[in-house]
Amino acid sequence: MGTTADFRNGLCIQFNGDPWKIESFQHVKPGKGPAFVRTKIRNLNTGRLLENTFTSGVKIEIIRIENRKYQFLYSEGNDYHLMNNDNYEQITLQKNFIKNSNLLKDGENVEVLFHADQGLPLSASLPTHIILKIEHTEPGIKGNTATNTFKPATTETGALIQVPLFINEGDKIKIDTMKNIYLERVK
Repeated sequence: MGTTADFRNGLCIQFNGDPWKIESFQHVKPGKGPAFVRTKIRNLNTGRLLENTFTSGVKIEIIRIENRKYQFLYSEGNDYHLMNNDNYEQITLQKNFIKNSNLLKDGENVEVLFHADQGLPLSASLPTHIILKIEHTEPGIKGNTATNTFKPATTETGALIQVPLFINEGDKIKIDTMKNIYLERVK
């Protein structure tokens, strides 16, 4: 057990029967009345963001969380099969469990957040940047590098990304996995 004095960004707590992760918090001491803590917490099961106020000093249950690195092996229907890099244990996660899973290619590392006491996976996240090869796009136009217009392109994983006009088939690009956007061309 802990109190609101233990709050920090990234701390995981049990709240209303679900695991939540503290995204941000602010201690407030008004001129009148008791102090409180204003928080933004994310549900680790549903991904829902909630703004909540805790009375200062209230008891909370802190959850022990473990980050484990897994390697993506293959997909089968809606299931993704992953292997632990340390002990070669394999787990299966649903496709919607991983945000922007359409960017995931074979052999890519995925970080899985586990509830340490129950051994259950809570969330999974891709690396912040992934390099993918363009499989199909309209031909590039020479000299069209200064404009800020984009065209659709299909990557090797089948993901559809908006890229600048000068990107051609066969080019490798760096993609931001959080925002699902093109960052730069990679040589």
